[in-house]
Formats: sequence, C-alpha cells, structure tokens
Amino acid sequence: MKIERRFKGTPQSGVTLLETVIALSLLLILVVGVMIMTLTAIATTENQGHLAARTAEYAQDKMEQLLALTWGDPTSDTTVFPSANSGGTGLKVGGSIDPSAPVSQYVDYLDASGNLLTSAGGAAPTGWFYIRVWKVTSPSATLKQISVLAQTKSDVGPQGAIPQSTIVALKTQNF
Repeated sequence: MKIERRFKGTPQSGVTLLETVIALSLLLILVVGVMIMTLTAIATTENQGHLAARTAEYAQDKMEQLLALTWGDPTSDTTVFPSANSGGTGLKVGGSIDPSAPVSQYVDYLDASGNLLTSAGGAAPTGWFYIRVWKVTSPSATLKQISVLAQTKSDVGPQGAIPQSTIVALKTQNF
C-alpha cells in the first residue's frame, strides 16, 4: 500500500519572504488611508470647531460693544476697546459686512489670541488673524439693524471654507 502526500512541502514550511512583503504592503496602504482620514478629521475639527467658535465669540463681543452705544451716537470710535468718545462713527448708518472690502471705521482686526490690533485707516495690520466688519442700517425712523461678521484670515487644511460667523441685532430708539 502506497501513502500519498497531500501537500508539497515539509510539514515545517513557513511563510515566505514574498508573502511577508505583500502582507506588509497591504498593511502600509491601510495605515496611510487611516492617517489621511485622521488628518482630515483634525483639520475639520479645527476649522468647524475651534475657529468657528472663536469667530462667533468675537462677533458677539463686537455686537455687545455696538449695542452698548446710545441710539443717536454718531462719534464713538468702536474700532478700539473700550470705545472712545470721539473719532469714530458710533451707530451712524454705514459700513459693510464684506470682509474683502472693509469700510474704514467699520472694521477692526484681532491677532490669533483675540487681542485687538491697531490699524491705520482700516488697513490690515501685520499679524492679524481675525477680521470683524460691521454694518448699520436703519429700516425705519426708530429702528437700527446692526450686522457684524467675524472671519479668520485662513483655514486649516485643504477644505477651503474659511470659518466665519455673522450676528444681526435690532436696536430701537427708546433702548
């Protein structure tokens, strides 16, 4: 009676070098994919979380400063904090909420830590990271609409959506 062998190697046959290289290559591809997803998640969290929250906070700060002014104040300088009694526009109708075309006296700049930077005539100072622009309109004789937009200079990562926040409030003559 003849015994047939069912496998071609010896029972101690192991994994070849080629099989090991193929397995490591597949593992490397998997790890690179996971790293790319992780980097995208980190950038999204920074843009949509931290930076967006900061723009909302800084827009709210500016809105509170503007709402604290009296109804007919046409002279307070709101580009500084606290507001100066003269040299500005106060709640005079004007301004723009377009950060690419800021209107002088209706714009200010903050550094990456949120500290107010001084600018000459509305020009962007060195080291700015946040821009705040505001617009005052008067929909009726006793009502003013104040809009404030805060935006970062740039975003983190390749997403291309620059974080920004816009806040709108109404102020009536009696308040």
